[in-house]
Amino acid sequence: MASRTGTHGVRDTRQPTMAPGMIALLSLLFFAAAVLYSAVGHAGASGYIAVMAFTAMPPALMKPTALVLNVLVATISTLAYVRAGFFSWRTFWPLAVGSVPLSFVGGALAIPGPIYRPVVGGILLLAAARLLRAQRPRGAAPKAPAIPVLPAIACGAGIGFLSGATGTGGGIFLSPLLLSLGWAETRETAGVSAAFILANSVAGLAGHLSSMRFLPGALPLWLLAAGLGGVVGTHLGSRVLPPETLRRCLAAVLLIAAAKLLLPQ
Repeated sequence: MASRTGTHGVRDTRQPTMAPGMIALLSLLFFAAAVLYSAVGHAGASGYIAVMAFTAMPPALMKPTALVLNVLVATISTLAYVRAGFFSWRTFWPLAVGSVPLSFVGGALAIPGPIYRPVVGGILLLAAARLLRAQRPRGAAPKAPAIPVLPAIACGAGIGFLSGATGTGGGIFLSPLLLSLGWAETRETAGVSAAFILANSVAGLAGHLSSMRFLPGALPLWLLAAGLGGVVGTHLGSRVLPPETLRRCLAAVLLIAAAKLLLPQ
């Protein structure tokens, strides 16, 4: 384990030994998760956590590792979507104002797994179903209206609380909300979500600086794998894939995250 108490009561923070084959497998899986998630403006925290859970990695390693990977991929995605012109500060700032403080509150609360897992998983399933059923009119998509500030701050606060409670950047909740309310178009949703996830991930990492001592020795390789995946996925999402395909990719991401919550651990 990453952290345990020795025979003399001294806390042992030595890192567990991981086989080279397992390190390589995790690198490939982190790359794949980063490609899929970054294509829709997400950074992949729930995917990274799911991958590490399958390897029985100690929780003390999982959370800081996922946050560090999240910050890197979210930074890559944010810069790419901003450069491509798919980011709206007008949409982003009220959501962030509400979200960042509440993410600390959500992270400080210990919500029992039997309560939050089925509730959040059900929400994600409904959001995925809505995206898969949605029909876009042919021709140019209508321009999204100006986002209402006070409702956006309130929504950001709720999502911030959920992101803190679930240990994610909040994109899995924000993206379907923006699309269902018509507050942003598909690619703009991806750009705003990437910046939103970056802000929440940095806040979450700042709130858990003490856990940085548990970062695994293989992290530089995993950062490289996730970073490459973020570059590939962001390029596909911002310049290659059509909006309807992006919506299907987002629905797939939501289904994966829901399965992680609903399936027996």
